[in-house]
Amino acid sequence: MSADLPDRLARHAAPAGFTGASIYVADPWQRFLVPLPGQRDASGAVLEPLGVDDSVAGLAFRGMELVRSGVSAAGEQVWAPLLDGTQRIGVLGLTVPLFDAAAERRVRRLAALLATLVAGRRQPGGHQVWRPLPVRAFAGERVLVSAALEPAYVVGGDAFDQAVTGDVLHLAIFDAMGHDTSAGLTAAIAMGCYRDTRRRGADLCAAAEAIDAAIADRFARTRFATGVLAALDTATGELTWVNRGHHPPMVLRRGRVAATLETLPDPPMGFRLGAEAGPSRFRLEPGDRLVLYTDGVVEAKSPAGEPYGLERLTEFILCREADGVSAPETLRRLIRAILDHQDGQLQDDATVLLVEWRTLPRRHPRGARL
Repeated sequence: MSADLPDRLARHAAPAGFTGASIYVADPWQRFLVPLPGQRDASGAVLEPLGVDDSVAGLAFRGMELVRSGVSAAGEQVWAPLLDGTQRIGVLGLTVPLFDAAAERRVRRLAALLATLVAGRRQPGGHQVWRPLPVRAFAGERVLVSAALEPAYVVGGDAFDQAVTGDVLHLAIFDAMGHDTSAGLTAAIAMGCYRDTRRRGADLCAAAEAIDAAIADRFARTRFATGVLAALDTATGELTWVNRGHHPPMVLRRGRVAATLETLPDPPMGFRLGAEAGPSRFRLEPGDRLVLYTDGVVEAKSPAGEPYGLERLTEFILCREADGVSAPETLRRLIRAILDHQDGQLQDDATVLLVEWRTLPRRHPRGARL
């Protein structure tokens, strides 16, 4: 991250009358908003981290909306989220002398520009599992995808992928055996092989077989990964998927579980045992949410040995949906709830993918898509 960004921000904010400019970025666990180095408040004190769950700045981050708070002689304190698309990066703090429609537009434009600069300057972290993974939030015209993975700071066996080709959203989630560097390598092999076969146009079954062979060749059939490979036609809502020994996805609809996508069992990838079930299909309805997850979510145990469980998982997501909480914020809170359930001691990697198919495509009277 460039150390001169706060100074540059202050210089560009001054002509608009904005003072007290500050930049905070979220930590990898999205629990704190951490100020960029070298920033100080009006009294000269070094800025301290702010809690995502217990600060006004955190409210702007959680809700992805501009928040006004506190009036002083210099003006009104305003917090604006820094968003790279739907990916939450952090927040911008400003003091605005007169908050009107023109000032609001300037604040939003400044936040958008700053988000682009921060996203472009963030250095790759030391968190190996995140390096090959896509962003945790993506929004298109017809689909919204959010993902959460814990831990974000060590090599682990969970991985996920998302990509769009034309009208098709490609999805994958993997859970490799173990919790060591070999698990991380297994997951990386699965991810790399999946991406390679997808880019070459292979179907889901062929992709799963290629992953099966790649893991088996590397580990002589002593390691494996479970996974779900899926493709969603965002124009029609048709979901096609292959399940290799993984927990079945769920479909949530209007405050309830509409379907659990059970299939005939096929073995995990890495044993070269072949697969017989073939691809399965399900037609989503507008507004449906598809949930994919790893066993570290539902099998997380409390100190008393009580698993978090599938029922608790679905109830959590449905309750946040009823409260109008965004999908990225829902998953952030979910990971926190899973950690709290385990008294902060993570027993296994935990990954969740949440996909919302938003609407049926609108058609031109002649049938051409708008």
